Amino acid sequence: MLTPKAPDTRRVRAQLTRRRILDAAMELFSQHGYEATTIASIAREAGVAVQTVYFAFGSKQRLLKDLIDLHLPCDDALGCQEAADEALADSDPRQQLRSLTRRTRTLNEHAAPLMEVLRNAAVTQDDGEDMWQSNKDIRRLYQSRFVEALAAGQPLPDGLVHERAVDICYALLGPELYHLLASERNWTQEQWEDWVYEGLCRHLIGSGR
Repeated sequence: MLTPKAPDTRRVRAQLTRRRILDAAMELFSQHGYEATTIASIAREAGVAVQTVYFAFGSKQRLLKDLIDLHLPCDDALGCQEAADEALADSDPRQQLRSLTRRTRTLNEHAAPLMEVLRNAAVTQDDGEDMWQSNKDIRRLYQSRFVEALAAGQPLPDGLVHERAVDICYALLGPELYHLLASERNWTQEQWEDWVYEGLCRHLIGSGR
């Protein structure tokens, strides 16, 4: 009879250490910003040696990339697609916009803090610039598809072209504005959702509809 193999305790410990470092980096990036956070401060927060952080990740940029992979798999493309598909399942354009706003609120609650870290890294040190641009491209792609489907069911207000409608969605629904209002200005989730929904209705449907 074969006896079960003992757990690879060394591998388990390494995985736990790696996750502790990632959690420490997320905490410090969010509190102090990407640029001000050092590998040494991450090591202190995680309770490990500086060399351990370098051995596990190699650089601060790699730490950021692994955080993105951990918390935003597929660069959030799936979440964007699900938000658009769920919204378009309803035939009422106002309900479509309400559903899109609510689903995006859920995404932003989870992703906005990390997106702000990524944006900060891209702006201040060019770290994560490709990842930040990729995320922006994905968001705009699915918002463009949503606007196209919305306009197919009900024409956009006179004078509003497709690209301008996508710009409006991109600005109102984006994690940048969400972070500003929900995190910096302490808006509640409901206040953010209602304000964005009303703005989308006013611009994409028109007040008289």
